[in-house]
Amino acid sequence: MTGTAAPFAADDYRARMERAARSAAEAGLAGLLVAPGPDLVWLTGYAPTAVTERLTLLVLAPGQDPVLVVPTLEAPDAAKAVGASALTLRDWTDGKDPYAATAALLHAGGRFGISDNAWAMHLLGLQKALPGTSYASLTEALPMLRAVKDTAELELLAAAGAAADATFEEIRNVSFGGRRESEVAADLAGLLRRFGHSQVDFTIVASGPNGANPHHEVGDRVIERGDMVVLDFGGLKDGYGSDTSRTVHVGEPTDEERRVHDLVRAAQEAGFRAVRPGVPCQEVDRAARAVIADAGYGEYFIHRTGHGIGVTTHEPPYMIEGEEQALVPGMCFSVEPGVYLPGRFGVRIEDIVTVTEDGGRRLNDTTREMVIVD
Repeated sequence: MTGTAAPFAADDYRARMERAARSAAEAGLAGLLVAPGPDLVWLTGYAPTAVTERLTLLVLAPGQDPVLVVPTLEAPDAAKAVGASALTLRDWTDGKDPYAATAALLHAGGRFGISDNAWAMHLLGLQKALPGTSYASLTEALPMLRAVKDTAELELLAAAGAAADATFEEIRNVSFGGRRESEVAADLAGLLRRFGHSQVDFTIVASGPNGANPHHEVGDRVIERGDMVVLDFGGLKDGYGSDTSRTVHVGEPTDEERRVHDLVRAAQEAGFRAVRPGVPCQEVDRAARAVIADAGYGEYFIHRTGHGIGVTTHEPPYMIEGEEQALVPGMCFSVEPGVYLPGRFGVRIEDIVTVTEDGGRRLNDTTREMVIVD
């Protein structure tokens, strides 16, 4: 795919690149090196048709015009990206040294932030060309680079959330009992696409004892009457992510199943209520976790409370103990506590939440009450 991931203009990409360069300087970096992936799409609107061994790298540095180093045979596609007019294309041909071409753009003794997904061969090639340089991953150096969304991004995330909600409203009406997890997962994927997703990243259908595994790989287990079923699904719509979880029950639940579901719902509400500007991320985790721990199920809540979302479905910030980054209006992340009882069942309830000027706003609005399915 080439071109934009969302309906943004060249000036939007120019502003993002300028902000990224300023952020790099504030972090004590000589610049940023951005390989193909979500950061490159967010900064330029460009995603190569295929990522190969040929070097493609965006170079951002304070006081320097952005430069995209790109293979000659891919330059025409790069030039079509909406953000291309805000940067300079510098192409290189097969048989030439792309690292020498890139090194000419870099401070010989500088420390640079580099995309987490940059190939090792490319990083090693740069180090060989410029032995005096050093590097830090973008997640380490600028974890909040994409974290605060603007109005247009929030609208796209809200639309993706609404599409995921529409998917849940449809899936709750299909038959679960007697069908394989893989069949329900296929239904989820089809519904996400019907409601506008171009990419489906995951469709977890974890029934009965499989629900005790938060990242259960969908299999051929036949869903039975009496099963609790964890549904966790999402992907990209117009370049921005959705991710929601609901836990349904096939037939009438037991008193214990209802009690655990109500507990997770209360924890999810507590996590949501903790969201407001200036609060450290870890406080969202603490609020949700305390509800579950106080009820005696703390050892069965085995993952963080949330993760950021944007042009990818998992990105900073993370709602986890030890993360002291303060919440800022425009941040978007999941709030998704769970309880997982080995060999028995699991429950997870997840909404995407955005920080507002005085609190938080959910981007998922389907019921968080127990849903009974056939």
